[in-house]
Amino acid sequence: MPPHARRTPLLSARDRRLCHESIRAGSKSFHAASRLLPRDVRLGARALYAFCRSSDDLIDDAGNDGRASQRLKRRLELIYEGCPIDLVCDRAFAAVVQTYHIPIEVPLALIEGFEWDEAGREYRTFADVKAYAARVASTVGVMMTMAMGCRDRAVLARAADLGLAMQLTNIARDVGEDARRGRIYLPLDWLAEQGVDPRALIDAPRFTPQLGRVVARLLGEADALYDRALTGVAGLPLDCRPAIRSAAFVYREIGREIGAAEYNSIDTRAHTSRRRKGELIAVATLMPFPMRPPASVPADPSAAFLVDIAASSDPVPPRTIDAKLGRMLEIMGDARDRQRQVRLAGAQRG
Repeated sequence: MPPHARRTPLLSARDRRLCHESIRAGSKSFHAASRLLPRDVRLGARALYAFCRSSDDLIDDAGNDGRASQRLKRRLELIYEGCPIDLVCDRAFAAVVQTYHIPIEVPLALIEGFEWDEAGREYRTFADVKAYAARVASTVGVMMTMAMGCRDRAVLARAADLGLAMQLTNIARDVGEDARRGRIYLPLDWLAEQGVDPRALIDAPRFTPQLGRVVARLLGEADALYDRALTGVAGLPLDCRPAIRSAAFVYREIGREIGAAEYNSIDTRAHTSRRRKGELIAVATLMPFPMRPPASVPADPSAAFLVDIAASSDPVPPRTIDAKLGRMLEIMGDARDRQRQVRLAGAQRG
């Protein structure tokens, strides 16, 4: 296997801290797994998460006016022009895309998924659901893989599978929460087969065995994707494998908790306990990693376009920035932040 070329994104200490706080507050599962990543990838992963999380929150807070996604697109354009607006998440993401040469088409696909949320899009088939999941989750998996210095098509395809599996788990977990917000991400044809009225589910979310069967079916599809995705871990750098397998194990456990609750995600919201997370991370870290290559199955049709974009993009060149120079740039960034804080404090006193 050729060596993986990796570089560390240049983030100020303040921005690193705020990105860390974002992932710690937003997702305990991802935070726990991210701690196992090597420092260079961990910084990139947390910066990536901060941008995706803030974008998701912006869409949720804005409602369905259709303007939040347009603002996001303009922010993304500025990021790729090297002129991000003065937000931690945008500055951090700008460092990520510059360091890892992430094509703009990948985060644009993420924003397209947010546009579908704004438009109140309906998902009539499982293929429709996967198309959504590819945009809001497989995009993240593909960008993470690129941050690890890997552009192998088979590995990228398995990363896209993992994103799909995680998003299907999210959908299964959040049926009640989504319905109370007027949203349904379960395939409408599956609901129809079970005699579940989508409008009634939104008007008065209530668990029924029929709804439980739809949730169970969705989690069955997620399990198949987890199985296939986990074969891709063997294609990642050695020091990244424990974190990615841990994230998959911890997230997959959410589905098992839903099953233990008889697939009732209306009245309860499944989660993995802190103790159980620790157990799963220990297993993921200590269990030998398979030596066989990732499954050669083509990317799921829903995410194939992402894999094509990433696999054909320019590879990250070998590190060209001296470590001392990189550290000096970080110190300069910290100094600028302190000067800005002093000016703001002086203006407030004045």
